[in-house]
Amino acid sequence: MGWVMSATIAVEELRVGMFIHLDLKWWAHPFALSSFRLSSQDQINTIKRLGVTQVRWCPDKSEPIPEPARPSAHTGDPEVRIETPLQRTSANRQQQLAAQHEAERLCSRQYGEAAKSWQALTDLVPQQPEAAREAAEGLTQALLAKMMVDGELCIRVLADVQADRTTTHALNVAVISMLMGRVFGFSESEMLDLGVGALLHDVGKLDLPERVRRGDAQACAADQALYREHVARGVAHGKRMGLSPGALLVVAQHHEMADGSGFPQKLNVDRMTAAARIVALVNRYDNLCDPAVPAHALTPHEALSLIFAQTRAKFDASMLNAFIRMMGVYPAGSVVQLTDDRLALVTRVNSTRPLKPRVLLFDPAVPASEALQADLQHHADVGIRRSLRPQQLQADALQYLAPRQRVVYFFEPAVVEQTGHRQQVAA
Repeated sequence: MGWVMSATIAVEELRVGMFIHLDLKWWAHPFALSSFRLSSQDQINTIKRLGVTQVRWCPDKSEPIPEPARPSAHTGDPEVRIETPLQRTSANRQQQLAAQHEAERLCSRQYGEAAKSWQALTDLVPQQPEAAREAAEGLTQALLAKMMVDGELCIRVLADVQADRTTTHALNVAVISMLMGRVFGFSESEMLDLGVGALLHDVGKLDLPERVRRGDAQACAADQALYREHVARGVAHGKRMGLSPGALLVVAQHHEMADGSGFPQKLNVDRMTAAARIVALVNRYDNLCDPAVPAHALTPHEALSLIFAQTRAKFDASMLNAFIRMMGVYPAGSVVQLTDDRLALVTRVNSTRPLKPRVLLFDPAVPASEALQADLQHHADVGIRRSLRPQQLQADALQYLAPRQRVVYFFEPAVVEQTGHRQQVAA
């Protein structure tokens, strides 16, 4: 259920408490969201400096402007409108639901813009390599402008993304890798190298036949050898593009492993850059969730568990531990059973509370489109018991929770949840 902006207003008339929408590209303003309630005069001053003369606003979602009390015709006393507890609860729930849907739409729109930018820059690689580099740097800087802010960020799983696997893989690896760089305190230049390298880590696959681009382990030896050539081809493209040394090393080393078992040079952890170690880990995780053969796909929880249990020697230990903390033991996109036996889909993870993500609960009494997602951090008595594969769900739960065949990630600021979620979680 969406809301519609019903009016425009001159920036000179903006007041604290108004809920506004900025009709600007998400990287063209400094706010975490494009739609939000004004909470300070500083925000209004910032909007004025953007050069816009009008913005859209939603009176229904704005805080009411107090009106003078009107005398009652019968008693002479001020007229008082009494709101029942039930009305307050219903209004609060509708407000939360509208905000939840708007946040989902905003995140999806931002991702869509990033996907279009990535697709456009890859089209430039063959004939305009330097322009492709400039576009990759611009996209990375746009992502960083939203990412390098004070406060916590959450990792969200997106639904109904209209993008091919090549695009979603590149953006998944870039977004998660940059979030990892943020965790490790990378400098601005290091973050730029990390982001550009992650976006372009598979650029060498542009030269390969479609049949070998996914790296199927069951492919014939000749196709596997051809697949491995994408690293050298990527480095060649990177040099033509004029990538920085740091970004170029990410392209060159994204299939190397900490134990020396990777390719093409069999480097160990001491000879890999920090950025390349991050991208190698994130690349492996995303390939497990979305492999060449869809039937072999692992759930996010299974992918994380397999990396830790069976292949952790292949990755930098400190980075693997940080990755698990950031993604959560049950990453966004995981289907889970709670400690009270209810089923849920993990929709968002705050890295500071990895065991208490936000979830969509399966509740047949509430339509999925009207279900408030529950933030488990507010409920000490409810946790996650185990992860489930989608195939283990009954048909009604599978349709309701709708786990994604292709897990697509993006990020958003952590928002303080309202207490209204208590009704959604309480048994």
